[in-house]
Amino acid sequence: LNPSDDQFAYTADVTDRAAVDDALNAIRGQLGPVTVLVNAAGLEKFKRFTDLTFEDWQRVVDVNLNGVFHCIQAVLPDMIEAGWGRIVNISSSSTHSGQPYMSSYVAAKSAVNGLTKSLALEYGPAGITVKAVPPGFIDTPMLRKSEARGYLVVEKNIEATPVRRIGRPEDIAAACAFLISEEAGYITGQILGVNGGRNT
Repeated sequence: LNPSDDQFAYTADVTDRAAVDDALNAIRGQLGPVTVLVNAAGLEKFKRFTDLTFEDWQRVVDVNLNGVFHCIQAVLPDMIEAGWGRIVNISSSSTHSGQPYMSSYVAAKSAVNGLTKSLALEYGPAGITVKAVPPGFIDTPMLRKSEARGYLVVEKNIEATPVRRIGRPEDIAAACAFLISEEAGYITGQILGVNGGRNT
């Protein structure tokens, strides 16, 4: 994106609170207080649990869970002052039933779902809603990388999805666009699966 009156792009490492604060301050300078947040950073390690190092585990948890912590804590003061806010956390459909070789990722994303429910209760009185969107089988670079490594077969997963197609990033974006809208103000603490009808 090129900076304009209504859009601004800034890159930051969500595991680094100082970097998150710097990015948000730059965004505030361009757009004003931050009252909408979609936490979409994600990282996974496909390894047997006994092969995971603590460093592997920590990195996945840092990005998928601690990054959510940093970003939400950093924007909440703006939302509280405004008396209005929308937070959407991208989790994972793998939290429904688990996934082999993805224990660190599933654990972190499951924690995001729990955090979502707790914060919805805590900040609902302040006019802030908190929801999670666990995507199903979505055509992303992360998925294609897993396919190339032989961790999954795309066609097999499409056959297991009731709508018989792979999801698109636009499917997730559409759900998020609704959940951050004024019309979604009575929806909070919910985990909205966008998965083509496939819950596992």
